[in-house]
Amino acid sequence: MTLSGKTAIITGSNSGIGLGIARELARAGVDVVLNSFTDREEDHALAKSLGAEFGVGARYVRADMSKGAECRALVEEAGGCDILVNNAGIQHVAPVEEFPVEKWEAILAINLSSAFHTTAAALPGMRKAGWGRIVNIASAHGLRASPFKSAYIAAKHGVVGLSKTVALETAGQGITCNAICPGYVLTPLVEAQIPDQMKVHDMDRETVIREVMLDRQPSREFATVEEIGGTTVFLCSDAAAQITGTTISVDGGWTAM
Repeated sequence: MTLSGKTAIITGSNSGIGLGIARELARAGVDVVLNSFTDREEDHALAKSLGAEFGVGARYVRADMSKGAECRALVEEAGGCDILVNNAGIQHVAPVEEFPVEKWEAILAINLSSAFHTTAAALPGMRKAGWGRIVNIASAHGLRASPFKSAYIAAKHGVVGLSKTVALETAGQGITCNAICPGYVLTPLVEAQIPDQMKVHDMDRETVIREVMLDRQPSREFATVEEIGGTTVFLCSDAAAQITGTTISVDGGWTAM
């Protein structure tokens, strides 16, 4: 499957799921624009390395996804956006009555409002081209709730709703908008949590993964960044031209329960 000649912006993509998606899009021939809120030499080197590996255009653009103006400027600076992947996100866990207001506002801004701003900025160009793909990375928590994650769950439910609305507004225009809802994905951030969980629960690695971290994921296996990336590539393909306004769960059966 090739998408050569297309340009993709992937927010929050200098590590984890975002980087995995960028790699799979680059593998499919897409020129990629990586993004995060830092502006380090290694960020730009990462983009250069990715471009060289797959023979595509690749660059890094710093933008703070908590600021609407910077979200929109990212799309403008990219110089083109055939594929928009809204992936940037943060998390905080606390009971509702103890949830810090600044954390609530930051999570809503980065996890939800950023997708609104980038989409609004990208749509005119997609409409002019008569083709576009918007893929929003929601979560199993965009379809199910858990305690102590009020802001994250509210934001991810909002991402699902935003995806449906954009799909309806762009139907018949060669543009699709969908949400991928991953369960637990094995990223460096998750990997770093495993040793602490082993100590807390006095379990070996495999047991803590299966019985604690993946308790709600029936497959008892992590999804991988490559799987999320592959799902994104599929949604950008011609085969998915009539898939719009829906959610695709990559969660090992979590939301089947």
